[in-house]
Amino acid sequence: MTLPEDAVPEHDDIVYEAYCMRCRDTIEVVDPHPIWTRRGQPALQGDCPVCGGTVFRLGKTDLHQNRERPSAIVVAEEHEKRKRPRLTRDTVYLAAAAADETAAQQIAADLGKAGLAVWLHDSEADTSVWSGGVHPALKECTRMVLVLSPAVPADAVLTAAWQFFRQQRKPIVLASVAPADPPDPIRRSPRFDFQADYWLALRQMLNALSR
Repeated sequence: MTLPEDAVPEHDDIVYEAYCMRCRDTIEVVDPHPIWTRRGQPALQGDCPVCGGTVFRLGKTDLHQNRERPSAIVVAEEHEKRKRPRLTRDTVYLAAAAADETAAQQIAADLGKAGLAVWLHDSEADTSVWSGGVHPALKECTRMVLVLSPAVPADAVLTAAWQFFRQQRKPIVLASVAPADPPDPIRRSPRFDFQADYWLALRQMLNALSR
């Protein structure tokens, strides 16, 4: 028995909503498409109809049906058997707590549109256990953007990441997405308020990263 056409669900007719950090409002996603995060979590990515920026939402949707999750991205040590491409010299390490994944993904997308290569931090503890003691991306990236929120102090893996950058005297800038005081050792790092004015904060941060 064949169902009538109007009884067959079409993904094009489904409205997906996401929170746009730039507009500070929940919007209907334009051109939504399924993606998977670095940790293999399903998510939705698309555009904001108001500002045109990229929006991101965690969670599985109908768009993920019949699609296989891609293999996890692995960055290995030099002496391991698996070969890997080196990160570009000017890659930015974008560090964020797991609770700030949405904000991190949106900032990463806008940095990418500005021409910067971005490596997204993974707060899963087992990804930071390397024979050399330090994740290779931390060694190769020259700059860090730390997404600042109340979740930062409680994230041990994230703390180890920014502490390594500070010990190596590599620049760290802070992208504030929620009211929170920065960790004392990096309180003097350049800080940009993405809550007050997203686009202004992004432009100012891009200038700081280009120095």
